[in-house]
Amino acid sequence: MNNATSTLPARDFTLYGETFSSRFLLGTALYASPQLMRDSIIQSRCEIVTLGLRRQNPANRDGDAIWQYIQESGCRLLPNTAGCKSVKEAVTLAEMSREIFNTDWIKLEVVGDDYNLQPDPFGLVEASDILIKKGFKVLPYCTDDLILCKRLLDVGCEVLMPWGAPIGTGQGLLNRYNLRSLRERIKDVPMIIDAGLGAPSQAAEAMEMGFDGILLNTAVAKAHNPPLMAEAFADAIDAGRKAFKAGLMQKRQTASPSTPTVGQPFWHQQ
Repeated sequence: MNNATSTLPARDFTLYGETFSSRFLLGTALYASPQLMRDSIIQSRCEIVTLGLRRQNPANRDGDAIWQYIQESGCRLLPNTAGCKSVKEAVTLAEMSREIFNTDWIKLEVVGDDYNLQPDPFGLVEASDILIKKGFKVLPYCTDDLILCKRLLDVGCEVLMPWGAPIGTGQGLLNRYNLRSLRERIKDVPMIIDAGLGAPSQAAEAMEMGFDGILLNTAVAKAHNPPLMAEAFADAIDAGRKAFKAGLMQKRQTASPSTPTVGQPFWHQQ
């Protein structure tokens, strides 16, 4: 294998039978301009972008430019049901999205609380069940609750998207115990950390835990330089994945010298 080939990213990230090189999924909302959104998508190296039917600005016709740039990017479109507060509302919006965007993929959101935008676990499972029976490929935005995740798998979800923290907070991974337990207990299902990350280091940590991808929006869109921040997150996600595959060293309570003791052969070192 030549050097050029060996540097290409492995296409080992599979969602609903499709493989991708990038493990970064990027949202298209909240940018100061469609051009900044376009540049951020390019710098992120992502292959999947999210888009909601509800984010249009008819006065400025931003929606037209956003849709044009998304089409030009060549990324797979992942419509979402952001803002839906009931099963009926989420299912209706998903069906509209399928018709308009010509895709069975849907990022399913059913909001259960207006304060922290926490997903409604009962509505999420019910809506997932309905949509999967209608032929949708559902990517559910959920909490880090193990039982909820199991119920979503039971109704046919093939991907899980637990939050790191509430949407838009930038708090990072608030419940590492739950997230680690989730990854350890559900090993063979793709899991994407969705929402709450604010810094590339947080994305790298999630990837080092063994999560399969990162979906975010605000941390890039609200940065002082969104395209540069998108690139930083892409690099962090790649680094975290490499670290996970390489195998992190075990933490120790006591110090251990990394250089040989003077006068003692290295093969005598413990």
